[in-house]
Amino acid sequence: MARHSAVHLANLDLNLLVVLRELLGERNVTRAAARLGVSQPAASAALARLRRHFGDELLVRSGNGYVLSALATQLADQVEAVCTGAERLFGTGHDFDPGTSAREFTLVMADYTIEVLGSRLSALLADQAPDVQLHVRLVREAFASDITDTIRLIDGMVAPPVSRFELPDVRSVALFTDRWVCVVDAANPSVRGDELSLEQLAALPWVAPFQPDRGFPPAAPMGRQLALFGIQPRIRVRVESYQAVPHFVAGTDRVALLQERLATRVADRLGLRILPCPGDPEPIVERFWWHAGYDGDPAHRWLRTVLTDLARQL
Repeated sequence: MARHSAVHLANLDLNLLVVLRELLGERNVTRAAARLGVSQPAASAALARLRRHFGDELLVRSGNGYVLSALATQLADQVEAVCTGAERLFGTGHDFDPGTSAREFTLVMADYTIEVLGSRLSALLADQAPDVQLHVRLVREAFASDITDTIRLIDGMVAPPVSRFELPDVRSVALFTDRWVCVVDAANPSVRGDELSLEQLAALPWVAPFQPDRGFPPAAPMGRQLALFGIQPRIRVRVESYQAVPHFVAGTDRVALLQERLATRVADRLGLRILPCPGDPEPIVERFWWHAGYDGDPAHRWLRTVLTDLARQL
């Protein structure tokens, strides 16, 4: 039986999706019209239709330009994901030649993963698939929490395994492994030896990534490790980035857990010491996750092969 919703696709002009994406991206009717290849009056008419549909101004006059309304801000990410998914849907099933294809791939990954794989992936695409487009979206807690919806609208996500990723329609393949290490400033007077104890970790001030509220969220990999150690860290700096962590450890008495592959790249430059992590932490296993609906897509199979081959070279 067909599924029904309050808004039926058959009753919509889906060309408005593309117009909406450009209007929200450009925040300017004239520029959006130019990108769409239509006249300015046509783009203005489409904006008027969108305003009627949503019952909202979407673009609000501010000085000499426009800003997004609160609703438009919510729509911006959604329309990008929907348009990307539609483009991928209608491109599925054709033969794929990376040397001539202009296919766009959307990947979600942490900045740590970009540090490990980014330059290799970029060089390979430039060499083997010069017209292929890549859209990299940085991991946020929201992506992990709504994985069932997100994974349908992207080509894949690189992340460690957590229980909510283990779904019937979600596939994954291992890419590479890493381990947690402790990083401290080389001149930190509180750390004199070559090892840290759990008691010291509990006493030192911390830099923590992806820490929106008090107490580590279960989804944060570093938080899971400290929870296993029974540590309630005294967090002094919260950042939304793994690569930012060592910068806020340098020159202070703070400590942080960091992936060893990332730590070794920045330690000398920032004057940090890398110490083994006490408490026998779990290994880090980065996997590539995708929706089962893309199993038969030749372009997606090529992408999976590229990522696994690059990871194997590590």
